[in-house]
Amino acid sequence: MFADFKKFALRGNVVDMAVGFTVGAAFATIARSLVDDVLMPPIGLLLGNVDFTNRFWLLRAGSEAPPPYATVADAHAAGAVTLNYGLFLNAVLTFLIVALAVYFVVRAVNKVDSELEEHFGAAQPQPGEPAEKKCRYCLTTIPYRATRCPQCTSDLAVRAESAS
Repeated sequence: MFADFKKFALRGNVVDMAVGFTVGAAFATIARSLVDDVLMPPIGLLLGNVDFTNRFWLLRAGSEAPPPYATVADAHAAGAVTLNYGLFLNAVLTFLIVALAVYFVVRAVNKVDSELEEHFGAAQPQPGEPAEKKCRYCLTTIPYRATRCPQCTSDLAVRAESAS
């Protein structure tokens, strides 16, 4: 079981996914800072000096201290129940910024991919040529015209020449 888990965990896809999650979490932190520290203060200033992080509706007063509460933290410290619509608005703006950035990255990658395909031609098999083959070193199924195995990274063209 351990060997199977090790084989699964060390596959390229799992490692790529872990890197993607790590970079995504770091980017989300930057986007959150952009919303909280750069965008919301001027918006709050334009709307009459409103601090959105401390905009909330009091649902039930706290037992530790009576209302009014200046901040969400004060309300929670008093044991009050609040509906924090300002924090929710910040989270929605953060999501929209992250989604917009991901959209532009995916769009750029697709554009580069289509330009490369247009410039170099699609790696489509010729008529009568098989679509796939097995790597002779690791036996992974790969596209027939591939010159490097994505699993074991063997250079198939160089090794094929040296073998003959």
